Formats: sequence, structure tokens, C-alpha cells
Amino acid sequence: MKIAVLPGDGIGPEIIAEAVKVLDALQLGLEMQTAPVGGAAYEAAGHPLPESTLNLARQSDAILFGAVGDWKYDTLDRPLRPEQAILGLRKHLGLFANFRPAICYEQLVGASSLKPELVAGLDILIIRELTGDIYFGQPRGRRTAADGHFPGAEEAFDTMRYSRPEIERIARVAFEAARKRNKKVTSVDKANVLETFQFWKDVVTEVHKDYPDVQLEHMYVDNAAMQLVKAPKAFDVIVTGNMFGDILSDEASMLTGSIGMLPSASLNDKKQGLYEPSHGSAPDIAGKGVANPLATILSAAMMLRFSLNQAAAADRIESAVKQVLADGLRTPDIYSAGTTKVGTAQMGDAVVNALR
Repeated sequence: MKIAVLPGDGIGPEIIAEAVKVLDALQLGLEMQTAPVGGAAYEAAGHPLPESTLNLARQSDAILFGAVGDWKYDTLDRPLRPEQAILGLRKHLGLFANFRPAICYEQLVGASSLKPELVAGLDILIIRELTGDIYFGQPRGRRTAADGHFPGAEEAFDTMRYSRPEIERIARVAFEAARKRNKKVTSVDKANVLETFQFWKDVVTEVHKDYPDVQLEHMYVDNAAMQLVKAPKAFDVIVTGNMFGDILSDEASMLTGSIGMLPSASLNDKKQGLYEPSHGSAPDIAGKGVANPLATILSAAMMLRFSLNQAAAADRIESAVKQVLADGLRTPDIYSAGTTKVGTAQMGDAVVNALR
């Protein structure tokens, strides 16, 4: 079982170190090899995704990813910015299905910005299509407008597009996932305005015919955003496109108390996956030892379950995280009166101790 470990920038190295510590404690004989990515790779090799890093990722069963990005790189040409590394990995490895669970742990109900009765017991799964939509659609760029409201003015443009196979495969992923949960899928679109998402809605409806045991509902993205804060427990599995999924999954993170608690998995059709916390590189707190490593540790658990066929080990990690929270340990992002504030390394050590 070979794992490419890509720490990245900002708090990435700190949180990855704790996840590796937890994986080592399981003594599974994992082969882990580290490589630079993002801004760190740009500094070392002049590109956010060097060929050596990409080759390591290709040759690995899974990728454990920290975070990329820093404000100091914002002036670089777009192809050289750290964020291009994650887009490149998604494209080159075909990582089309992004799983983002939003679970509100019993001990963190009070940390959510919503009333306890709205989030207690929350367990939803957002499945985001990851390699299509406006993020990858062509053509894109800048030009002088030939028509429109201001002909002759400079304008920028991106293209939203989806093909039938792209929609079919992500819909099947969602229906299969729902079969293992509460058998309900909410497909989020903007079919009332966008032709792309009328097509999305039509194709998802067709695929649903193969899953009569699963309930399907369609919801416009603006309504879905509202319902996530009004009645989040009404959802089970949400499936949507790349851009809408990006936004909704971050919104859902706040239901759980902190984005520092949300893991994610991005899979291709071979179950090779990239596993990363849903949060970013947080350069403002990098090096301070205060970042929450639990999302990264839980991402490592998803890696064991989805790509490495180690479900029992994944269960152990998730149980250890619950135990640490039950013991009252909190990083600053989830701290509240009556709990014990700890740093990044202390939280990692606590999870290791709970494993034992």
C-alpha cells in the first residue's frame, strides 16, 4: 500500500504530520513517500505540480494531501499559482467524485452556529463532481467584447459545460452511496436558468430509473443553500456540479462547528483517491501550532476505507477522534468554556493515545 504524502503550504505540513503520526501508530506497513506540492513546489522546482510529484501520485494507491496556497503567490501567472496543483492532480488522475461528509459530533453540537436541535445527529454526504463544469470548461480567458452591453470593453469569460457521461457517472456514485445510507438523493441544479443544469437534471432523472429503491428530489441551488441552514437534517446525499458543490460543502462545514472537522475524498474510477481536509492552507496561523488536525486525520481514515480496503483501521481512527472529543480536548477553532484547549501536535498525540 503506497501513499504519496503531499504536505503543501501554510498549515499543510503541520496537519499532515499529525495524520502520518496516526497512520504510523496503526502499524499497517504503509509505504509513505513525501513530495513537494503547491507553493513549496514552486519554490523548489518552479512549478506547483512538478513532474516528479505527479509521477509519485500516479504510482501510488492514494494521495494524502495537506493544503496549498499563500497570499504571496497571488501575483504569479495563474498556471503557476499553488492552487493549480490540486486542479492538475484532479485532471491527470481523473478524480471526478468528491465525497465531503458533514457530521456534527455529539460533543460539538454547541460549536455550530445553528441551534442545537437543528444539527444534533446531523450526518449528510455531499458528492461533488470534480473534473468538469466552469472550472475546467473551454473556452475561457479575456478579450475585447464584440457585443453585449459594452462592446469594445475588456471582458473575461468562462464556460460551464457537462457531457452526458460525466453526469451519468457522478449520479451513479451518488445513488450507490445513498443505498448504503438512508436511500435519498437530492440533486442540486439551476435548471430554471442554466441550460447546462437543465441537461444535468434530465440525465440524473434518467439514471435514477436504475435505482428505484432510492428517493430522488431536485432542488435549485439557492433553495438548497437556504435549506442547509433551515433544515439540514432533511438531507441525506446531495449530488451537484463542481462550482455549486464547492460552495455548498463549505457552507455545510459550519453546521458541524468548524471546517477544521471536515475530511474529504476525491476518487477516480479505479478507487485511487486524493484525501485532504476541506479547509485551506490558513497562512495566517501557519507555524503557530494551533491548527485543527482532525479533518486531516479523518481524511486518512477515509483513505483507509475507500482506497486501501482497511475499513477496520478506519473505524479505529474515527472512534479515537470521538474519544478525544468526549475527553474534552479542543483546538482553538472548536474551543468552548469547560473544555481543554490544545495545540495541533497535542491533538494528534491524543488521537494516537486513544488508538492504543
